[in-house]
Amino acid sequence: MKIIKLKPLSICDTNSYIVAGSGNSCALIDAPDDADYILGQIDKHGLKLKKIFLTHGHFDHVGAAADLYDRTGCEVYIHDKDLYKLTDDSGMLVNFFRIKGARKFDKAIPFGENDILTLDELEFDVLHTPGHTSGSVCFICGNEMFSGDTLFARSVGRTDMPDGDPVQLMRSLKKITELSGNLNIYPGHMAATTLEEEKKYNPYLRGGFGDY
Repeated sequence: MKIIKLKPLSICDTNSYIVAGSGNSCALIDAPDDADYILGQIDKHGLKLKKIFLTHGHFDHVGAAADLYDRTGCEVYIHDKDLYKLTDDSGMLVNFFRIKGARKFDKAIPFGENDILTLDELEFDVLHTPGHTSGSVCFICGNEMFSGDTLFARSVGRTDMPDGDPVQLMRSLKKITELSGNLNIYPGHMAATTLEEEKKYNPYLRGGFGDY
């Protein structure tokens, strides 16, 4: 598996990742902004965009999805609890951040907990991790986890926006700590990390989960 981290995009400096298997097809984990740049990077590596896997429905993770779909015909996937955000300004947070020109998208394919998304020989396990949004997910492929805005290096996603829930987030973090192996973690913002590092240094994981 080949993972290519793109430069941070959107006003939120959001991470996105090109993931390719043994062939020339690739998936994109989140589509923050700037379809021209994203497609340029995909072309640079001799790849073809086949699928987009969205970790949740906020504008800074989905902003280029409609343009990329129009230009490539790729399939776009999102958890069913965040599906409405792609066509709802308030769910996408364009009003919250006063974003102009955001395109709505009504052709996404919904998935649920424990579904497996595929790209050629690669299998991405869906781990539903609500808290940042009700439909937030992490994608796990082998020893790699794309954590969206659920878990960051030494931090976690905020829960003070519409659809956020701090209790659900703590339960989701507990679920992540119970995963086996020292996963490499590719978050939606900031630097990559590992599960063992976060168990050791992340204050949200170190404090224990009590009754969560």
